[in-house]
Amino acid sequence: MPPLPGAVAVVIPTFNEAESIGAVVAELPRAVVDRIVVADGGSTDGTPDRARAAGAEVIAVGRGYGLACLAGAQRAAAGDIVVFMDGDGADDPAAIAAMVAPIRAGIADFVIASRARGAREPGSMAAHQILAGLIAGRLTALLYGVRYTDMCAFRAIRRDTLLELGMREMTYGWNLEMQMRVARAGLRVLELPVAYRRRLGGRSKVAGSLRGSLTAGLKIVSTFARIAVEPRRARAS
Repeated sequence: MPPLPGAVAVVIPTFNEAESIGAVVAELPRAVVDRIVVADGGSTDGTPDRARAAGAEVIAVGRGYGLACLAGAQRAAAGDIVVFMDGDGADDPAAIAAMVAPIRAGIADFVIASRARGAREPGSMAAHQILAGLIAGRLTALLYGVRYTDMCAFRAIRRDTLLELGMREMTYGWNLEMQMRVARAGLRVLELPVAYRRRLGGRSKVAGSLRGSLTAGLKIVSTFARIAVEPRRARAS
């Protein structure tokens, strides 16, 4: 089967990532990536200017991780493959080609990176982050038969497929909601081990403080509970 068409749009949600965003955008492989969208949630440190200077298209969105991801995806064209990644420099852009290839080949609908299965730089992930991804993956397997090992932000999916999922979570539960909806819809999932690096600068909004970890954790738990009890939509005949 010949590769299916579709440009690659990288979407990077940001909030005060001025120390890293320029390097992240500059490192993206232009031979693979056709469009770069930085969806900024109101940074006050010059993140948008540095992203533009590095060659990204910048859009201003309201606060909310999921909101930024959705707004960025909506800027892509129909048929495009959307790659989501963080703006802190921890995700390795060299993995993008391997992530979009199975979608282009028509053998996967959703490709997600796994930091738990890949090589991690010392200090790049806390133990509770790894554990949370494994627990969420086991629970998703019990519900839908699809087991993940991570809730990594680094993932690829066609824009049209994503928009058909009916995403509703506009904060930190976005990643888990996507994984659950993909699994429940019976889409073909591929998890790829990836290398994970320490962030280039700044402090994580989630793992960088007890408050951030608790806030994100509660949102993830509530997202899981909401989707788990949500009635399944009937398949179109």
